[in-house]
Amino acid sequence: MNYILNKENEIYYECGWSSDNALFLKLGDYKYIITDGRYTLEAKEEANAEVVEARDLIKKARELILKHKIKRIVLDPLNWDYDSYNQIAKIVNIKDEKYFSHKKRMIKSENELEIIKTAVKEGAKAFENFTDSIETGIDEFELSYRFKEHLTKRGRRDLSFEPIVAINENAAKPHAKVSNKTLNKDDLLLLDAGIKYKRYCSDRTRTIAINDKISMSKYQKFKDSKIQKIYDIVLKAQLEAIKNIKIGMEICELDKIARDIISSEGYGKYFVHSLGHGVGLDIHEWPYVNSKNKIKIQEGMVFTIEPGIYIPNEFGVRIEDMVMITHDGKIKVLSEEL
Repeated sequence: MNYILNKENEIYYECGWSSDNALFLKLGDYKYIITDGRYTLEAKEEANAEVVEARDLIKKARELILKHKIKRIVLDPLNWDYDSYNQIAKIVNIKDEKYFSHKKRMIKSENELEIIKTAVKEGAKAFENFTDSIETGIDEFELSYRFKEHLTKRGRRDLSFEPIVAINENAAKPHAKVSNKTLNKDDLLLLDAGIKYKRYCSDRTRTIAINDKISMSKYQKFKDSKIQKIYDIVLKAQLEAIKNIKIGMEICELDKIARDIISSEGYGKYFVHSLGHGVGLDIHEWPYVNSKNKIKIQEGMVFTIEPGIYIPNEFGVRIEDMVMITHDGKIKVLSEEL
């Protein structure tokens, strides 16, 4: 198969190297990395592909396609701007294949699974270590700063995404931005974050009670009875979804299990997102765990289970863990295997 890629993680998956200005070409048995002079030396040291230096990457890609007399090439139309797409289309027939790389990367190799396990383990440790840095009287900005120090080990590793740190009513926004809201005793604090290990992501969410025994356990005790009730509903939805994961089932069934539990308690309209998503080189990738996805669960998949209930202007609760389906058919909740 002949194909061309232009996204960093997609390129890295193919040849073990990428940059913010590169193209990857697979033309028959030949692999090419096209990049500019800033990255040539590094690419030659790390990439499992022939490195071609060029200022105009599209022009050079066209030359290589013509040189190999390629008649048809696959690309993901969602990743290309109009002009670049048309420049390629002028010289070769294009087969549009949306999510081309995501589909290829959906089933992880044994090596990828081991890397992801390490990413999750290190991310979970950062959550635990952050516990001692949580104190009342400081705002979300300070909490976020301290959290990121633990997650990145003071800059020694990368974040999967900008962490979500939200207190009480700010947690009712699923992707809340940090604010100057101050943490007080008996508050609710939602934390959603992950780290990268060898470029692979982790992702975890905990909603915790600010009391005398702050912990990252999924079994929390809140002073406010309404928060406790909703927390227990979300936890039940997550645990039931995880318990019912089976190889061969349509992944949309998991969303239904969790959503039905939340809806049966009268909070269905407050569960405003899908149940989960795949995780790998990208923080959001296939398979998506939603109500419409009929892809069947297979060995080698990694995805999150993260139900939530968000009460506007009051609070939000989300609990998230990453689940791995091993190649020998075992279901593992990764961040619980510390």
